[in-house]
Amino acid sequence: MIAHILGRVRRALVVLALMMMGCGQPKLAGTDLGSTEAPDFTLTDGLTGGTLELSAQRGQIVALTFLYTTCPDVCPLTATQFKLAQDKLASDVDKVTFIAVSVDPERDTPQAAQQFSAAHGLSRNWYYLVGGRAQLAPVWASYGIGVQPSSVTVGHNDAVYLIDRHGRERVLLHSDSLGTDLLGDLRALARES
Repeated sequence: MIAHILGRVRRALVVLALMMMGCGQPKLAGTDLGSTEAPDFTLTDGLTGGTLELSAQRGQIVALTFLYTTCPDVCPLTATQFKLAQDKLASDVDKVTFIAVSVDPERDTPQAAQQFSAAHGLSRNWYYLVGGRAQLAPVWASYGIGVQPSSVTVGHNDAVYLIDRHGRERVLLHSDSLGTDLLGDLRALARES
């Protein structure tokens, strides 16, 4: 009889432990990236002239995207959604770093990055990384960003990677879902330990 009761208690504890493990990571919107380590890189911040190393952002949640300053459509939308998220994160805003990597090395100068950032009200916890094609192309490749430059526009993926404070890629969002999913996912990641 005691063995039967202990068996039931043991099964209940196993079920409870499995349920608690599932509670460790919230369900996030977008494409689940399986918590793999985010590819590291070091690039120049067009706003300050300093360098930014992605792995040095551990302890912060990172919203990583790929933009260009003369973009007529998706890039301004993404920047606007980043600013709205910053404004609505309230006390969690300092837990999130927003990073844009240029996909237009020929036109995205530090001055252009500064003007773009100012036009969208982005300054707090915001970096616009620039460089030459030789520096940027490996980063694009490691994040699966296809870049098709032309004389006027640059075709590219509208990816936004959310990276948790342990440096793991958690979810991939796209511009059409940023308005509904970005803020909720950032808040959920901020609640994680």
